[in-house]
Amino acid sequence: MTTGRRTPDRDDERADVPPEPASPAPGDDTTDLSGVRPTNSGFGRLLVLVYAVLALAATARALYQLLTHGDQAPLAYALSLLAGIVYIVATIALARGGGRWRTVAWVACSFELVGVLAVGVATIVDAGAFPESTVWSSFGQGYGYVPLVLPVIGLFWLWRTRGHDEPADRPDDGPA
Repeated sequence: MTTGRRTPDRDDERADVPPEPASPAPGDDTTDLSGVRPTNSGFGRLLVLVYAVLALAATARALYQLLTHGDQAPLAYALSLLAGIVYIVATIALARGGGRWRTVAWVACSFELVGVLAVGVATIVDAGAFPESTVWSSFGQGYGYVPLVLPVIGLFWLWRTRGHDEPADRPDDGPA
């Protein structure tokens, strides 16, 4: 007669079955079945912080310049505002760090790098084109070259935290 109670001398039928892994909490990006490491942990937190500070500085400066004397150098101030918006997008994408946000971060950091290089070259080739400096002028000189270095670090971090199924990590099939 079985009472349904477990007795210490009786073998547990489920002893050989490993426990099921705990499912992550909603919004928890620390577990990813594809092997992708989150962009917002470890060094990524510092990266997000630097992006947030630069986003705030660039956006606030650009808005102030546009509102107080935007007619003096509208292109320069508009580019600074664009840079600030890109930094905001990159900050959010890196902080969220998973799925589509990784793609958004790749695009934002790439756009940022192209922007700082293009505007940096333009300000050296034709300094008169930008009567007032932008965030990206002279490769970000006014911001301690952080606008030049930050997207390179951001892109490296995205590459470093990529999953095993992303193209850069696929094995070579050999000669074609």
